[in-house]
Amino acid sequence: RRVFPRCRYLLYASGDFVKVHSVNTEETLRLLCGHADLVTGIQLNPQNHMQLYSSSLDGTIKLWDFMDGILIKTFTVGCKLLALHTLASAEDSVFVVIPKKGERDTFQLVSVKLTKGAGQNLESNELSVVLDDVGASMKHIAFGREGSYVVSVKDVNLQVYFFKRKLLNRFSLSTVKTKGGDNRFSCVVCHPTEDCIATGHADGKIRLWRNFHHRKAYTYSALHWHHDIVMDLAYSIEGTRLLSGGVESVLVQWHNESSCQKDFLPRLGSPIEYISMSSDGVLCCTLHTDNRLSIINSNLRFSRSIQGLIKSRDVKTGLVVDPRTKALVLNGEPGHLQFYSLQSDQQLFSLDIVQRQYIHQAGLKQSDLVKVAFSARGTWLATVEESEELTDPELQLKLWFYHEETQSFTLNTRINTPHDNHITDMCFRDMDELGDDSIILVTAGRDCVFKVWVMVEDSDPEAHQNVSWSCDFVGSYHSYQATNCCFSEDGSLLAVSFEETVTVWDSLTWDLKCTFCHPPGNIRNICFGRLTCSKYLIGATDYGFLCCWNLLTCALEWSAHLNVVVLQPDPLSEHIAAVSWLSKESSLFVFKPSEPRPVYIQRNICKEKILLAAFVPRDEPEMISSEKYLWLRKSQLFFLTDTQELMTLSTKSLEERLTPSSKQLAVEESLPVTPFSLLLGKHRRQQAQEDIDFGKPVVPNKQEQASPAVKELLHTPAHVLPSASFLCTIFINSLLISKENKSTEEVADEVEMESEKAEDDSDEEDVTAMEQEDTSHMELLGEMTCKLSKSQEKELRKIRKMDYSWISAF
Repeated sequence: RRVFPRCRYLLYASGDFVKVHSVNTEETLRLLCGHADLVTGIQLNPQNHMQLYSSSLDGTIKLWDFMDGILIKTFTVGCKLLALHTLASAEDSVFVVIPKKGERDTFQLVSVKLTKGAGQNLESNELSVVLDDVGASMKHIAFGREGSYVVSVKDVNLQVYFFKRKLLNRFSLSTVKTKGGDNRFSCVVCHPTEDCIATGHADGKIRLWRNFHHRKAYTYSALHWHHDIVMDLAYSIEGTRLLSGGVESVLVQWHNESSCQKDFLPRLGSPIEYISMSSDGVLCCTLHTDNRLSIINSNLRFSRSIQGLIKSRDVKTGLVVDPRTKALVLNGEPGHLQFYSLQSDQQLFSLDIVQRQYIHQAGLKQSDLVKVAFSARGTWLATVEESEELTDPELQLKLWFYHEETQSFTLNTRINTPHDNHITDMCFRDMDELGDDSIILVTAGRDCVFKVWVMVEDSDPEAHQNVSWSCDFVGSYHSYQATNCCFSEDGSLLAVSFEETVTVWDSLTWDLKCTFCHPPGNIRNICFGRLTCSKYLIGATDYGFLCCWNLLTCALEWSAHLNVVVLQPDPLSEHIAAVSWLSKESSLFVFKPSEPRPVYIQRNICKEKILLAAFVPRDEPEMISSEKYLWLRKSQLFFLTDTQELMTLSTKSLEERLTPSSKQLAVEESLPVTPFSLLLGKHRRQQAQEDIDFGKPVVPNKQEQASPAVKELLHTPAHVLPSASFLCTIFINSLLISKENKSTEEVADEVEMESEKAEDDSDEEDVTAMEQEDTSHMELLGEMTCKLSKSQEKELRKIRKMDYSWISAF
């Protein structure tokens, strides 16, 4: 769900984060980090709209001050939370959906009483069941006018529970599908001012329920425009308009609950999954299945969109990094290539490769993008598109050139049927692009050949470009299918795998230099080592072996029994990441080819199967304290799972990543200061300079030093501060001066006072003590003196007691 507080900010859950987005500037202002698992619901605090509740699968409910990015409270419930709802009438409670104990795929709506206390982490174990057998989605539960009742839909059943009367009414529709009708509920929403329930259904109908206080006297009317399932519904603030969306990518606005009065906003790009209204009714937001948010005005005019990482049907291109922008490049919309910025978490742009209208119809064979490769500097882009035919696919190889003037790619060369069968892999030679002769492209195909493509001068006088691409060499090996290809770091060698065999070719003469084989099983992945490990070639077989060959000795260096599904080298170091899949578990192994022992192992790195990985170079090397993460200093590793979740490996521990924002309240020195602070700082600098001029020692004041307690008191917003009695003890203790931190003058005074006291006490000591003291001093100095007699010692004590103050008069 999305939340619009005061129409200035858009809040939405993204993975295990909550993002605060500016509607006007389209920037991400805050990233609320603290949950350890997927965020399943967010709701504004009904008592304070500057605060936000969030729920997660980690079993916690967190209260945030989203404007300052501060975590106020964490309430631990202790079970998975699948949805979150709040009511203004329930001040100290929230409603969540949890799994029912002992039953699979059965859920309950429960009320959680939020514990009150001074601490930040609180236990909230007091749960009250409101409804049984509810849907797990937030779209399946809605609260009625003034929170007097709650509605739940699941399958063909509707439940209404009245809080004051403690009455539960159940209604059911027919399960028989007649004339294309499907009565299953898909979503529910309640009218804000009237006792009316709107429900969406799988057949595209919208039903408006009234008089549901009575089990038998209820009525409903129907609205019908959608030809397929109604994905979500939302009422306007005043309740005069009803918004609906579905797979048609059209937002429908129904006026006064009449089927004759409706408006449309078509061509929104992809099916509408969620609809949310702003608190003032000025804006509405739709979430689409391609991971995009559309912001729409109340007059049904499109305003702007926020495009995240598009979830494609199948990422056939793999994860590729654009050398210019360091953006992830992969399949986007059908026939398009999306450039996704990891820094801004938004799509930079989308490039239409196929340039054909995609028809959303099941069973229709259409062309799609399957392979992508960039040259070393990102000047050239190679793409392969093919139809979905298995036996005789229609293939096209396209070469795109990047123009600095227009900041876009333009099509340079189109090659029809570059291979007679599917293209399995392609790569550019990573050498200096200053010379045109150094840029070559290699493609490998199931037609048992690999082809080398080079740039040639275009002889056509009517051509708009100076160069084009053509085939220069065709290679094969015993009529085996070519499956993978890659160049060495210096571009001098080309490795091409043919089923069970890896062949190594000279990239200047195209002579076959050597072959490697490790039966049984075909070669699944290959890559060259880099930097100090450039003499090694790594290969993984589909029979579960990881092999390392030495190119100098043409022999197997080492092998390991590991079912590697992803093999990804770091372009800036010698490290190679290998992801294995065994017993429904993805594990990560990072190693150097020169050392068979991995430098990093992470078992069960995620619950899903990892299909793709990519190293993205950092702008600057990161300072990493932990030795086991030093291999991530120059690059960051990203994964894409089979559920199309993009993940990364963090160098910080779980505690560091989940540190509450309230513990990070120190104000940066680079922030602008107030005029009063400037005036006070100038006065203090002048006073310090005067003290130095007069020769006074400058002693640092304990109270002027940075105190975390004082900083937290002064920099925390007033509306999230705890009570004064709670802060008093911390504040007073911060002002106390520790005995260990004494100035030089104080230490000197204490030494002098102790010496005077010692002299007074020595007058009353007996002779034996005096002898012991004298002996110790003599031993310390290392000298032997004559021992005084008892009479001499007695006379000496008398002299010491005499008053010599009269001498001061002279």
